[in-house]
Amino acid sequence: MAIAAVSITPIGEGISVSRFVAAAQEVLRGQDRVAHRLDPMFTTLEGELADIYALIQAMQEAVVAAGARRVSTVIKIDDRRDRPARMQDKLDSVEAKLRDPGRAGN
Repeated sequence: MAIAAVSITPIGEGISVSRFVAAAQEVLRGQDRVAHRLDPMFTTLEGELADIYALIQAMQEAVVAAGARRVSTVIKIDDRRDRPARMQDKLDSVEAKLRDPGRAGN
């Protein structure tokens, strides 16, 4: 199981890119293999790495199909192999440390 952050940005398409983000999000809505969450700067994906890679390619193609002639894609992947990791687990870990600062080193 991997967690990935992806940002797909059309270049030279003006200040607002929300229509391109919406095109990429439609790809995610049309599948059920990879969990996803839209954030202000990135989309976070959780699933099998091969599925994530395929979805990122489909998302990029959707941005091109929406009219982008040039696309810049940034991908950050956490491919943890020692134990299962989920998006929510990472958030819960930080929240627990905020509630109990003595646990900050764990």
